[in-house]
This record gives sequence, C-alpha cells and structure tokens, in this order.
Amino acid sequence: MIATRACDFSSPLSSASPSGAFVTVTNSNFSFFSPSLNPNIIRHRSSSSRRLLRRLSFSRNETQSFPLPFAANSASHRSRTFVEHVAGTPHQTIEVYDFGDLESARNDLRNVATRRVETDVEVREIEDLPEEWRRSKLAWLCKEVPSHKAVTLVRLLNAQKKWVRQEDATYICVHCTRIRENETGFRVYRWMTQQNWYRFDFGLATKLADFLGKERKFTKCREVFDDIMNQGRVPSESTFHILVVAYLSSSEEGCFEEACSVYNRMIQLGGYRPRLSLHNSLFRALVSKQGGPSSDDVRQAEFIFHNVVTTGLEVQKDFYSGLIWLHSCQDEVDIERINYLREEMRKAGFEESKEVVVSLLRAYAKEGGVEEVERTWLELLGLDCGIPSQAFVYKIEAYAKVGDFARALGIFREMEKQLGGATVSGYHKIIEVVCKVHQVELAESLLEEFVETGKKQLLPSYVEIVKMYFDLGLHEKLEKAFVECLERCQPNQTIYNIYLDSLVNTGNLERAGDVFDEMKNNGTINVNARSCNTVLKGYLDSGNHVKAKKIYELMSLKKYEVESPLMEKLDYILSLVRKEVKKPLSMKLSKEQREVLVGLLLGGLRVESDKERKSHKIMFEFRGKSQAHLILRQHIHDQFREWLPHSEEEDIPLEFSSISHSCFGFYADNFWPNSRPEIPKLIHRWLSPESLAYWYMYSGYRTSSGDVILRLKGSVEGVEKVVKALRAKSMECRVKKKGNVFWIGLQGTNSVLFWKLIEPHVLDDMKDYLRPAYEAIDTDGD
Repeated sequence: MIATRACDFSSPLSSASPSGAFVTVTNSNFSFFSPSLNPNIIRHRSSSSRRLLRRLSFSRNETQSFPLPFAANSASHRSRTFVEHVAGTPHQTIEVYDFGDLESARNDLRNVATRRVETDVEVREIEDLPEEWRRSKLAWLCKEVPSHKAVTLVRLLNAQKKWVRQEDATYICVHCTRIRENETGFRVYRWMTQQNWYRFDFGLATKLADFLGKERKFTKCREVFDDIMNQGRVPSESTFHILVVAYLSSSEEGCFEEACSVYNRMIQLGGYRPRLSLHNSLFRALVSKQGGPSSDDVRQAEFIFHNVVTTGLEVQKDFYSGLIWLHSCQDEVDIERINYLREEMRKAGFEESKEVVVSLLRAYAKEGGVEEVERTWLELLGLDCGIPSQAFVYKIEAYAKVGDFARALGIFREMEKQLGGATVSGYHKIIEVVCKVHQVELAESLLEEFVETGKKQLLPSYVEIVKMYFDLGLHEKLEKAFVECLERCQPNQTIYNIYLDSLVNTGNLERAGDVFDEMKNNGTINVNARSCNTVLKGYLDSGNHVKAKKIYELMSLKKYEVESPLMEKLDYILSLVRKEVKKPLSMKLSKEQREVLVGLLLGGLRVESDKERKSHKIMFEFRGKSQAHLILRQHIHDQFREWLPHSEEEDIPLEFSSISHSCFGFYADNFWPNSRPEIPKLIHRWLSPESLAYWYMYSGYRTSSGDVILRLKGSVEGVEKVVKALRAKSMECRVKKKGNVFWIGLQGTNSVLFWKLIEPHVLDDMKDYLRPAYEAIDTDGD
C-alpha cells in the first residue's frame, strides 16, 4: 500500500524559485502534481508498481506550474531535496512525504493526537473489482457523468440506483476531481448524501471542500464544510484556510463576515495556528472594508493581532498602522490603547507613517485635545509629505469642540489656500460648526460658496442650516431653504421632519397635513414615530379630534409609541365620546402583506425557523449598492412595521428581521422547507400582479437592451411551474441557469406585457429604474 501525503497547500514537490514566480517540474513517467494528490491523502490498493504508475498518471504526462504564493517554504524545500535524492532510480516505487513548516507539523501532531485528521480517501481501482459488469458500468459512468448538466446527471445516477454502492459513487467523485471537474464531483457527492446507504466519509468531504475552495466556489465549499461540522467533526486546517481565502476573494455582501466567522472557528474550535499570510489577508480586508469601521470590526482586528503576537509570528508595520486607524474611527477613542500600539511599533523599529499621524490627529480631535492636535500637526508637517484634506477637517473639529470657532474658520480658509479649494467634507464640517453658534450670515455665505463650487452632496449642509433656522425661529428662511434643498438634493426623512416641526409650531396645520401625506406616500421618505407625534400634537392642540384619531390609528397599526403628554390628552378626548383607546390584540397579516411576502420570497428572502418549527421569522436583506433596494427597503420597513422589533434608531439597517411568529409558518413550510429555498407546488395560484411586482423590484433588473430579468432559486420542477404560470398570462420567457440560480428573461413584447401587468404596483420612485425600454418607446410614440 502506497500512501502519498500532502500537508501543505502546495504540491509535495513544489518549491520557491529564486528566479521567477513559477516552478516547473517535468516527469515523463508519472506526475506527483495531480490534483487528486493535493491537499489530502489518496490511498490506492494495488499489488504491482506498474499499476501504481498507471493510476498516478491520471490524465496525461505533462508539465505543470504552480504560482509562487503556493510554493513550499524552506523546510519543505529541504524535504524535497531529500525526496529527489531518494528518487534517483526511475520506475522505483517510493513513499513521498511533505513535512511542511514547523507550525504545520505541530498542527498535524495535535490533530493526530485528537483523532481529527482522517483525510485518507480509499479508492478501489476498476481493475481490482471482481465483477466484469461492474467494471464496465463504472467506467461508462466515469465517462458520461462529466459531460452532463446537473438535472441530467441526477437522472443518470438515479437510473443506476439498483447497483451503485458508496464505494462506486466515491470512485466517480474522486475521478471527477482527478480530471478537474470539481463541480461535477460535488453534484455526485450531494447525490450520495441523499441515498439511504450513505455513510459520512471525512476524507472525501475534506478533499472535495479543498478543491472547491481553491476554485473560489465558496458556496459549495461551505456546504461540504457544514456537512463536516454537522457530523460533530472538526474540518482540517487546509479546509479552514481555503474557505477563508475563498470568501475573501469574493466581493459579494456578507462574504467578509463569513470569512471572519470561519477564521474565528479555525482558532477557537479547531485549535489551529494559521499562517501569517492568512492573518495578513483577513486584516487587510478588514481595514479596506467599505463604510466606517464599527466596534465589531475593532474587536475582530484585535483578535487577529492577538493571534499573530501569541503565536510568535512577525507583526508587520501595516498591522500597527491599521489597528491605530480603526481605533481612531470609533466614537469613543481608546487613547491608552493607541499609545500602547505606538510604543510597540517603536520597539519593533517602525517609524510612524503619514497614515498613523493622521489617525492620531483624528483621535485627539475627537477628544478635543487642542495641544495634542497642534503637536501632531507639527509632526505631520515634519514628514514633508503634504497635508491631506482630512487633517484640516480634524483640526477644525478640535477647535470647534473647545468653542474657538474663529480659529476653526481660519483653518478652513487655510485649507482653501493650500489645497486650491475646500473639499466636500471641509464644507460640511465648517457649516456644521458655524450653525451650532448660530452665525446665520456666515453659514448662509458658506452654503452659497459650497453651491457655487458645483460639488454634490449638499444635503448634510442643508440639514444643519434648517436646524439652525428652527432653533432661532426663522421659519420663513427655513421654508425657503427646504424648497432649495428639494431642487438641488435627493430629500430625506430628516429634513422633512424639521420642516414638519416648523409648520406645526407656526400653526400651519393644513400645509403640515399635506407634507405628512407626501411623506407617507413617498417610499424614499416615509413617516416615522417622530413625524407622527409632531402631526398628532398639532391636531390635538388645535382640537381637530377626527384627524388626531386617524393619526393615532396609523401609529397603532405601525406600532409607533405615542409620547406620554399626547397620550394623556388623547385618552381624555376619546373618553368624552365614550370610546376607549384599544390596541390590536391579535396580529394577522393583511392581504397586501401576504402578496408582498410571496414576491420577496421568490426573489430570495429567507425564513428562519426554530428547532420545533413552531415559530418563524422573516429575514429582510437589502443591497447597499443598489439604489432600487435603498428605495424598497424604506417601503418594506414601513409596510411590516408592526411585525418588526421595536427600535429607537431612525436609520433603517440593510438587514433586519421580523419578530418570531407562527403566522409565518405557511411561508416557511412552502418556500423554506428543510431550511432550503423551494418553489411551492401551487405557486401558480399565488402569482398575482402585486407579488410579481415585488419579485421584480427585489431581485429583478432591466438589462442594457431593455429586457426584464428575474432571479429565482429552487428546483427545476419549481421553475417550470413558474414559467407555465407566466405563459398562462400570455408571456413567453427564456430560462438560463448559472450556478444554483435560475434567470428568467422576458424579451421584446413579453417584457412590455409584464410591465403593464405590474406597473400599478411598482413604487413610483423605482419605475425609472425598472421600466423596459420597449415600453418607454411605446409611451413616447403615444
């Protein structure tokens, strides 16, 4: 029995080349670089070296190259030299081992001691099978399986159920990985797991997960990874490493969080000590993450830093500077931690770069430490590398915190001189500063300068201006600024609420009611608890009890909390007409909410259930990069307000969930049975125009050629039901599968028919994003 062992991610015989990025090794007799030998053990039962050579040459004799990042380190290079010396005689049966680096060896010893490494995949070769009919059928399957798509492949395997055993299916799966058909191997593996004779094979799962991860197929790799975890087993270090890298290589939302989760499990659950390259990759992705870093990001970065230090790895300069930057971005800055990191950085022999000094400037500015800011400013000048625009903004903030607004304005003017003009963030900061001290004329002149520059993103400055006007009681100027903001910016809920407060304070309730209705009917703005309480106060103070009762009913429906003084007045007024204020006792989905859920679930909305499947909750997820999703998010949040947990925050997150409730059981059973997306058998009954509209708004898009594309997950049979339902509505469509997702396309006149069917239910602000080009042409023609 010959065992070939590969502990590293690289080939057992690959090594770093001093002259280039690739290492090439040629062997005319057999190849140790076959993908089936990397990274797990393949053990073959044979009785002759001739048969061994035939099995090791999986496809053809060829030269293979490996990129430098996967080359072995110096320790494996020494072991390779030893192997080359032993392998001096051609056609000799030898045992090949790759010892890897010292840390990998320690991990392997620990895993063997805890019996967590069993990555042998025992494959009995075809010629060793006693039955001739089985040999021929297995060889035929190995030839046919890679040439078919998923549906045909499953049918092909189902037709062989009578004679295929686990040993046969394992051989087919391994054969697919040998010829680099890893996705086909995954389909065979998934078919195996659904058979009653299947017994979990740790080695096969590890081998398959590693190959899928190396091809960056992180979804399928994660499925196999979860299979290993669900068996109560700990995946191998290679599987953890490859899955983290696969997640980091993807730009899809949520992949970075999954990479952090797998990395944490690798250390806490597996007890592994990852390589420095993995720490560095995860930390770089963390620092370059879009949006401001949260406290969770800081904790994750500190965890990575702690692991690098405790395992004795080299802490690079970027680690220190990145960690200081993350701490400086927090609302509450930990100055002691930043100073400790600076001291450790000096001990390691690293000089503070411009990025570190700017991070210190940000941290001291948030604390209002003017002396530290000036000292850091001098350090920044001493670097002689130019002053970044953000440094001016931080210095303005520092002086604003101590009340020296004249000095803050002077720094802004200095910024204009040195940079040839102020930046957008500079205008935002100085206008915010002068508005807080109620310098009306100065704020107005600065806003006028800002508008004349032609720069966009004026909304934050307009919000500060109208806040100042409201505090000073300048309601006429407030209304004028509000109108200007609507002309120049995309309005939001905040500036509408300030304008609504002004109207109620001046007693202009008729105009306040119109603005409130405008907010309520506009999906991008909408109303919240603050705006409802503002209008309710105006109606109660004016004695308009009918409208006050309507506002209260709306607040009860949306589960908004009524302010205590208003509730006392409301109770008294309603008691006069002998009506008690009652809140709804039972919760029930409305007809519109049910149709909305059907559309969103077709688009990929998730349902999570408890273990007993007695209670379920809807997981609403939206993409921050999609303008259509930002509009739809506000509308859906308002539509299901009574089903969401109470929150004091006005900003709506990209991901939020409903409360757990048995009302969602119908959708869990039909759309998410066994915690996987599925298309119900009776979907044709529920495809109303409104559900189709929300499906299109949530996961559809208009192509550059003007066609309509709808995204759908589920089985082939379910997709066929949806297609038949669309055809029943006189719409022909085409279906294309990519991965585990189906795309349904409606072209030409079919897209026009689809649009005319759903247009009444599409949000007004989304029609320009989703309207088919053909329909737009027809409209212009009319």
